[in-house]
Amino acid sequence: MRSIIAPVFALTALTLAACVTINVYFPAAAAEKAADRIIEDVWGPEGKPPAAEATKGSPQSSLGERRTGEVLVAALGATLDFVVPAAEAQADLDVSSPATRRLVASMEARHGQLEPYYASGAVGLTADGLVELRDANAVPLAERNAARKLVADENADRNALYREIAAANGNPGWEPDIRSTFAQRWIAKARSGWWYRDAAGGWKQK
Repeated sequence: MRSIIAPVFALTALTLAACVTINVYFPAAAAEKAADRIIEDVWGPEGKPPAAEATKGSPQSSLGERRTGEVLVAALGATLDFVVPAAEAQADLDVSSPATRRLVASMEARHGQLEPYYASGAVGLTADGLVELRDANAVPLAERNAARKLVADENADRNALYREIAAANGNPGWEPDIRSTFAQRWIAKARSGWWYRDAAGGWKQK
C-alpha cells in the first residue's frame, strides 16, 4: 500500500507547488493541437496521420491496491479541481481572432497554387516554420517570378500568424515557441514526397 500512497502524495505536493506559476508556462500541448487544426484548414485533411493506438494498461495489481489507488486518485482530483480551476481554464490556445482567421483563409486560398511546387520539390518547408524556393530549375522560367511571389506572400502570412496568435493570447513572448511548434507540425503533416529542411539545415524528402 505504501507503494501507492507515496507516489500519489508526492504528485499532489508537486502539483500544488506548481499551480501558482502554471499559467506563465507556454501551453505546448494546446499549441500543437491548434497548429494541427490550422494546418488541416490550410492543407486539407488528406494525409492526416492515423489515430494513435490506445495505451495498453500496466499489469494488474491486487484488488485491494487498486481500490486504494482509486480512492487516493479521486481525492487528488477533487483537490486539483478546487485549487487549479484557473489553470485548467487557460489550457487552450485561442486561435479564433479575426486576424488569425483572415491569415488562415489567405493561406488556404494560396495553397492550391503552392501545392504543385511542393509536389515537384521546387518549394520546401523550412525548420523555422516558413517555405523556401528550393529548386528554381524545377519551375518553368515563365512561372518563376510568380512562384517567388507565392513564397514571399506565404511567408508574410506565416510570420504574421505566429505573431498574431501570441498577441491574441496576451503573451507576445510566446511567438518563438509558437513558430517552433508550427515548424514541427508543418513538417510532420507534410505529404509524402515533399521536401523540408532539418534542424541542421539540410534538405530531406518525406
